[in-house]
Amino acid sequence: MIALDTNILVYARREETPHHQAARALIEELSEGERPWALPWPCVYEYLRVVTHPRVFDPPTELGVAVEDLLSLLASPSLTLLGEGPAHLGHLKNAVLTGQAAGNLAHDAHIAALVVEHGVEELLTADRDFARFHGVHPRNPFG
Repeated sequence: MIALDTNILVYARREETPHHQAARALIEELSEGERPWALPWPCVYEYLRVVTHPRVFDPPTELGVAVEDLLSLLASPSLTLLGEGPAHLGHLKNAVLTGQAAGNLAHDAHIAALVVEHGVEELLTADRDFARFHGVHPRNPFG
């Protein structure tokens, strides 16, 4: 199973971002297809935070539009949402310590722990920081 990081969702929503068309096509392919894919819950909330933030985008995405985006994605029958399970604490500890995830990297460690906990084979992301986490296999789908 593959999982998507927040930046893929943001690129798909915001036309002015790099890789907008490719991200939109990727999400449409996954959400309409039968191939299993996943979203970590923290990425769902981070998507809302980023696209609706007026200091990130001017103008920001309207909250109702961002929520509709998510509802559409979450309706995909091939989607799995990744949340914390009973073994999560061990995965979090491993991600934080082996990835030296202090400060802002703690959020990425949360995503990394979920990806490892759920056996995700590949995390599609444009964020190179995920290479620091043991057991996470990041791949930039845009090059």
